[in-house]
Amino acid sequence: MNNYPDIPGPDVSADPALGQLLEQLRSSHNNAICGTLLYGSCLRSGDIYDGLIDLYLICDNYRAAYGRPFIAAANWLLPPNVFYAELKLEDKTLRSKVTMISLRDFRRGCTGAWFESYIWGRFAQPTRILYSRDAQTRAALQHSLLQAGRTLLHNSLPALPEQGSVTSLWERALALSYSTELRSERPGRSMELAESARAFYAAVTRHHAPSLGFGFTVYDSGGELHYRSEIAETQRRSTRMAWSLRRGQGKVLSVLRVVKALFTFEGGLDYIAWKLERHSGETIVIPDKVRRAPLLHLWGFFWGLYRRGIFK
Repeated sequence: MNNYPDIPGPDVSADPALGQLLEQLRSSHNNAICGTLLYGSCLRSGDIYDGLIDLYLICDNYRAAYGRPFIAAANWLLPPNVFYAELKLEDKTLRSKVTMISLRDFRRGCTGAWFESYIWGRFAQPTRILYSRDAQTRAALQHSLLQAGRTLLHNSLPALPEQGSVTSLWERALALSYSTELRSERPGRSMELAESARAFYAAVTRHHAPSLGFGFTVYDSGGELHYRSEIAETQRRSTRMAWSLRRGQGKVLSVLRVVKALFTFEGGLDYIAWKLERHSGETIVIPDKVRRAPLLHLWGFFWGLYRRGIFK
């Protein structure tokens, strides 16, 4: 497989409003954006006006993209940065959560060079390249996206059953990655992802099977792709320990990214409340004291949400 697998669902990349938004984002970041990726629920549904579209801007470097040392430094110290962007049309609004990361950090983040699963776990799911500056950049992005899937499989297999369906393999692997972040998604999100992209995950699995090790093989059984592995118990124990460490690390980094967003993301508190409401179905009210002094009162506010089960 020389190219990235076909993405399931409608192709939304031809929408003129999306093209206009991407052009505005490139212009506002000094034309230092070399690639743009789309993933998430709007890609799966094909309706980019339902909620927020998830966009990743891949930049040459942070200083060139921002021109502001503080924001660039924040992106470099704890990538990525997140902000909100929208495009108002006559009768509707295209809303997006935009994430910025350098090409260097993105390529490293899709490999085992990053212990944290934030990038390789996220981009193991179907992703569409909306824009690439040139053929070389597109090839680098495609390679990195494929590598993200391999990294997730390699880091997950020893923690999963020795055999089963490939769909269940990806469901469990994605669930491991989800468990490392503070998330508000309803239960079953990993199953929804795996089920909605069976052909995509089958292609990725077949592509990486020869290089995974662990005695990993895939075979057709009853019209569905299955896998088999042979992994020593010592490897299983060390992998379970690694995921336990990732969960602890990921929760801490999730909180730090939220704190960073208070300084780098205009309207960050309102976005967080909106996202929690959307995924939990519960009303989230930000107290005035949190708005006045977020660094002082945010911790108690988040602890209360955690105890209510808004995120895990």
